[in-house]
Amino acid sequence: MKLHHLRNATFVIETEIHVILVDPMLGDIGSASPFTLFRYKPKRNPLVALPVNSWDILDKVTHCLVTHLHPDHLDRVAEKFLKERKIPIICSGKDEKVLKKRGLFVVQSLNYWKPQTFLEGEITGIPATHDYGFIAKLMGNVMGFYVALSNEPSIYISADTIYTKHVEEVLRQLKPDIAVVACGTARLDFGKPLLMTVNDILKFVENAPKKVFANHLEALNHCPTTRKELKKQISIKGFSDKVFIPEDGEKVQVN
Repeated sequence: MKLHHLRNATFVIETEIHVILVDPMLGDIGSASPFTLFRYKPKRNPLVALPVNSWDILDKVTHCLVTHLHPDHLDRVAEKFLKERKIPIICSGKDEKVLKKRGLFVVQSLNYWKPQTFLEGEITGIPATHDYGFIAKLMGNVMGFYVALSNEPSIYISADTIYTKHVEEVLRQLKPDIAVVACGTARLDFGKPLLMTVNDILKFVENAPKKVFANHLEALNHCPTTRKELKKQISIKGFSDKVFIPEDGEKVQVN
């Protein structure tokens, strides 16, 4: 299995048979409004362009997983791309109606903790909580995915979430071969972080049974955590050999 990190939470899972796109944000640099105006500099999003090699892998996409409907995980350019190519979408049952109304080709929707057959294996929807405080309800539905395909490493896509009992249950009981964690510690102009704090990212890494793939970094104006900072903290804890922190456009081989 190869993981191609494109930008933010957008990455691609490439197996010998399938090429699965996750949470596509494909718009041009600066094509969307800032997510915060006062807490951090009000720069337009995304802060960085898609890597030049992105379309080499996007042209091969066979399926798409959508964790939730925020524009940094599914933007208008991505919707156009998915519609034009009639790419099969897998999503939460709570998002199915909206996505179909937008003209997307939803072929499978999931309920939390209910495994379903998926390609040559199984997929399970995992609850995700998108804030440490009262804003979580306002952030809407989010679903992580645990994917176990035949003859491939199992992968847990935690999605935009804080550290919860559901996250820990996946790490400790399902024991994914690779666990993907959103690390930007995003914050709005008010309220608590929308994603895991650095301390909780370290807890996630500690409890992950094998490899960790860190994304959602340095692409949005409301995500202050940097790769450099994260690498430093992971090194202090002695976890460097366990964690991939890919640059945009980087490919990682997972055995």
